[in-house]
Amino acid sequence: MIPVQGYAGATIAVLGLGRSGLATARALREGGAAPLCWDDNPAARDKAEAEGFETRDLSRPGALEDVTALITSPGIPHLYPAPNPHIAAAWAAGVPVDNDIGLFFRSFATEDWDSFDTMPRVIAVTGSNGKSTTSALIHHVLQSAGRPTQLAGNIGRGVLDIDPARDGEVVVLELSSYQTELARALTPDVAVLTNLTPDHLDRHAGKGGYFAAKRRLFAEGGPDRCVIGVDEDEGRFLANQLMEGPGDDRVIRISSGQKFAGPGWTVSARKGFLSEGRKGKQVASIDLRAIKGLPGAHNHQNACAAYAALRAVGLAPRQIEAGFASFAGLPHRSQIVAEAGGVTYVNDSKATNVDSARMALRAFKRIRWICGGLEKEGGLGGLTDSLGEVAKAYVIGREAAHFALQLPGIEAEICTTMARAVDLAVAEAEPGDTVLLAPAAASFDQYDSFEKRGEDFVATLRARLGTG
Repeated sequence: MIPVQGYAGATIAVLGLGRSGLATARALREGGAAPLCWDDNPAARDKAEAEGFETRDLSRPGALEDVTALITSPGIPHLYPAPNPHIAAAWAAGVPVDNDIGLFFRSFATEDWDSFDTMPRVIAVTGSNGKSTTSALIHHVLQSAGRPTQLAGNIGRGVLDIDPARDGEVVVLELSSYQTELARALTPDVAVLTNLTPDHLDRHAGKGGYFAAKRRLFAEGGPDRCVIGVDEDEGRFLANQLMEGPGDDRVIRISSGQKFAGPGWTVSARKGFLSEGRKGKQVASIDLRAIKGLPGAHNHQNACAAYAALRAVGLAPRQIEAGFASFAGLPHRSQIVAEAGGVTYVNDSKATNVDSARMALRAFKRIRWICGGLEKEGGLGGLTDSLGEVAKAYVIGREAAHFALQLPGIEAEICTTMARAVDLAVAEAEPGDTVLLAPAAASFDQYDSFEKRGEDFVATLRARLGTG
């Protein structure tokens, strides 16, 4: 646990009592504060009270009179599409609002660090797609290289739930836009933007607000190194804003597909090969083609981001290459779950939007595509140029028929259920095919989460293949 500093003796309100909320309350109490907790869910309040925390409806008149700050969970909207009433009450009462990420950055460094030979460092990763894989890959390579490391944030443990830093440790944080948009302290040593595509537009009142939330990670704390994906205009804009000149190596530009020129520090992947450039010359390269845990151009972009961040904290190219080779990938993200009869079976249930599905569809050949679910705003028009390898689509979800109508020129079978889709895909697949779950839609019409959808795919597939 990271005890929260700076609030000893103060009453601090905690709004939202899920995983991060309860961890925040514990860390505040450990640092000497008096947490005052609230969640609209009675069961969550009961759980907090069982741990000895006081609960109070923070929207009641006068409820915040003795409160120094309000710490809100990331999933609670604070501005768009409409302010949460408890947060609005904090504004009216003049109570500062923060989140657990802000508390982490103000509390991570302690007097114990004075005795360390090597200062701990924080790598923070954000982006629309690939941030979980990138964060996990960085963490894995650090482990394989023998460096002390912890993984937290939007993946792994809550940021305040990790252990106090050790000598020379590197903490890797995956941070969503929900986490970066409100944190009052954002001071990573290395900040990473993988890419930026439209997402969470209601929460951020459009793409500009979404980008602004991501940009705070780089603008607020002045990281020593900024790793920026420049395959979109927003990344190019941000990299340009942060650098002082063409040779400024505080900014490392990364790309999947671009060939860089000029004196800056760059990492790119083209045709399966990762290349590091410094001062206009290639200084290292890695063949990514045989690494099963990193299939496709989108994962090669993740590899570029991870490689750049790892180089920024002092790892050598060969250490990174060795770590890449043993990386197994993450569940539900281009995860190869079976190979049978010459057919490869891939679970990419995390492909919940058109952009992430497009990346998956471009990563494999001769695809039997299991897709469908709760459509996101904008429909499927952005997939048109990525369907060339699709032999057939097997559409699931409550609106499978409508989904199938948006796939012109593709043979599409309306299956509705995962069991039907898997049965047909397995029966019809031929050697050399890839059966790919990449829904291009949210899961909530049939499942509680994309993880549950992926787990159903894997369980159904194993039962069908007889592999348990």
